[in-house]
Amino acid sequence: MREPGEGLTHSDHHLVVAKMKLKPKKHCTVGEIAVQRFDTAFLRDTNKLNQFKITSNNRFQASQHLLEEEKTTMEDKCKGIKEALTSKRQEVLCYKKHHYKEWISMETLDKIRERKNMKKAINNSQPNKCKESQSTGQIHRSKQASEEEHQNQQVQISKGPSRDSE
Repeated sequence: MREPGEGLTHSDHHLVVAKMKLKPKKHCTVGEIAVQRFDTAFLRDTNKLNQFKITSNNRFQASQHLLEEEKTTMEDKCKGIKEALTSKRQEVLCYKKHHYKEWISMETLDKIRERKNMKKAINNSQPNKCKESQSTGQIHRSKQASEEEHQNQQVQISKGPSRDSE
């Protein structure tokens, strides 16, 4: 006979509790251009930095003459400066590439595989085989007990009703 809670003691399932913070993904609305970031790590290299300075100075000098000649508003000047900067950044610097982190790292996958192998080894070990043979022995004994009980009932029926029951 099984005791209460006996079935739960050999389980390998464990309750996992975690705190998570969800962040909704940001999407651009129609007509809006996603912000493109430039990789400024290239500016640490002195050659790239000098090249960027030279090209931006040349561009500003050329655009400065155009802005002074025409009668333009401040907004037009700002747009011109912004366009000049972005064009030079595109030439010298490249766009920053976003590297996504893996959801499950390789170390975690290795630990999962190792744990599965350990469970297989434990399940295939000798003591568990003994437990299985013991359980088959218990089944055999319970069958014998039920057969004996059935035979006892048949003997009582063949004797007829006893006087104690009257």
